[in-house]
Amino acid sequence: MRGSGLPLCLLSAVFYLFWTPSAGLKTLHLGSCVITTNLQGIRSGFSEIRDSVQAKDEIIDVRILRKTQSLQGTKPADQCCLLHHILRLYLDRVFKNYQPPDHHIFRKVSRLANSLLTIKKDLRLCLPPQAVVVKALGELDILLQWMEEAD
Repeated sequence: MRGSGLPLCLLSAVFYLFWTPSAGLKTLHLGSCVITTNLQGIRSGFSEIRDSVQAKDEIIDVRILRKTQSLQGTKPADQCCLLHHILRLYLDRVFKNYQPPDHHIFRKVSRLANSLLTIKKDLRLCLPPQAVVVKALGELDILLQWMEEAD
């Protein structure tokens, strides 16, 4: 008598998940923060939606992030904090306000957002909240000067 192959398939899947080396996992050393994440998986998820999203981008003369050179110059001590704030921007503003054209893209964007949320949770808070407020207020003159020079 033949048994169902389902239990064998499930058992095989469990062994595959637990015994397979963590392909794609990368440990990032960002100043005092060390996180392990699947960057290949995140990049793969983004590549699945990239064309659809970029086709709708009508603002071609402005870039929020200029390639990686602008991020590469960040001092190691500031990298953790920078990534924390960039991920917060993406999670609090970008993903929450993005209106996907269909349910298929919505699911992929949600998976991508969840991956970034996992990374953000692994980052310790880079500065105490009050220190951030004092720092930002103390450097307001830099923003004001930039605004004056922009005209």
